[in-house]
Amino acid sequence: MGRAVVASDLGSRRELVYEGKTGLLFRPGDIEGLAGAIAFLYERQDMAQQMGAAGRELVRERHDPQAHHETLQRLYERLANDQPQTTTSYSFAGRKPELKIAFIGGRGVVSKYSGIETYYEEVGKRLAEMGHEVTVYCRNYFTPPRLEHNGMRLLRLPTIRSKHLETVVHTLLSTVHVAFTRCDIVHYHALGPALFAFLPRLFGKKTVVTVQGLDWQRRKWGRIASAVLRLGEQAAIRLPNCTMVVSRTLQEYYRNNYGAEALLVPNGTEAREVREPFHILKWGLKPGQYILFLGRFSPEKNCHLLIEAFERIHTSVKLVMAGGSSYSDAYANALRQHQNGKIRLLDWVSGEALEELLTNAMLFVLPSDLEGLSLALLDAMGAGVCVLASDIPENRELVEEAGFMFKRGDVDDLERMLRLLISDPQVREEATRSARKRIRARYLWPQVTGEIESAYLKLMDWKELAGAERLDPTTLVSEKKSRSRADAS
Repeated sequence: MGRAVVASDLGSRRELVYEGKTGLLFRPGDIEGLAGAIAFLYERQDMAQQMGAAGRELVRERHDPQAHHETLQRLYERLANDQPQTTTSYSFAGRKPELKIAFIGGRGVVSKYSGIETYYEEVGKRLAEMGHEVTVYCRNYFTPPRLEHNGMRLLRLPTIRSKHLETVVHTLLSTVHVAFTRCDIVHYHALGPALFAFLPRLFGKKTVVTVQGLDWQRRKWGRIASAVLRLGEQAAIRLPNCTMVVSRTLQEYYRNNYGAEALLVPNGTEAREVREPFHILKWGLKPGQYILFLGRFSPEKNCHLLIEAFERIHTSVKLVMAGGSSYSDAYANALRQHQNGKIRLLDWVSGEALEELLTNAMLFVLPSDLEGLSLALLDAMGAGVCVLASDIPENRELVEEAGFMFKRGDVDDLERMLRLLISDPQVREEATRSARKRIRARYLWPQVTGEIESAYLKLMDWKELAGAERLDPTTLVSEKKSRSRADAS
């Protein structure tokens, strides 16, 4: 947490509190020494802040949980590879099966446009790190011409640049291609692509569909497109071997409307630290002095509602909206008419600039009417930013008791909450602590990826992989003990 520490000197603590750089040690039982250390740091706030910063850097360098996990995994893999391997079945026992997985339905990787592309990036690269072979089917106009990205194999195929045909054409081509390749799991994303989930099954492959939201409810779709997406809603639960949903709300929807039980695997994020300001300064922004919206400029996001509420408030705080249009240029252009010194609309922001913009915000606002499980909302909570969201069920699932909500579509209630949160930094700080705790407990990408991998392996039912049949775990333990006794003899 970036705080200087005072601790009793028990020997091992010197590895963390050393040379007075991260805090002070006192002799165990020395009450005067403890009091003196506390007083010393209390009277030297600048030094205490420097010690806190040094402590945080020490933890980041030497005690990062992800690095710890990776070190353990390398150790386990090395030990497994050192075991005697006299039979194929025994060698398989020392490692997880390596799956061949294909992602279909999104635009691709490198450029993050929506939640699906972010899902590709975060889940795909971690599955690759786990030793699985991940192929991402990309649209050739969207993804740069390269063969590999973050351990994932990229396959770029053409499509028709059309609001209604782009996804259908690309998914069809991708499905035909994957049907004739060596692949264990074909993972479709969203309702439209779910319509094709039965085809790879005809070629002996397992299929998975992840439902990110009920896309037919989006205002950009006409009657025919909405009807097709409604069919995709049914296909998502009936055609694949496994259906995943990203929120409890979606899980209950399928349970109530189809009597089917979908697997809940939420979207994820990562815990972020505040970035030093650089890009935001060029945009005329100061750390902690702006309200942020991230996402597409589309009607269901209710961006206009946020602008209207903000324009009613007299404050030195600015409003920043970063994103882009999705076949809704008229709506985006109408929003840009409100730009002035207090309201700033940015195009798509990514990389370090996005990290900086997000972690330095005073408040994140999501006023949308429709969500699956918002990645932008997850990212804001993981970055330690206070969040304010519309009270739709999907947002409530994330934000309740870890942030603030306002009545959906109610500009007066949104204005009221903005005034409250702008004026009370203590309330914002308390909310951020609760949000970080919730994110760490349930919504970090490594945990989410582990759940997805478990679903894949269960779906495969431990069938033959890499030419080796997986034995029952109890058989493997018994066999290992027999080998140990034989080695001892």
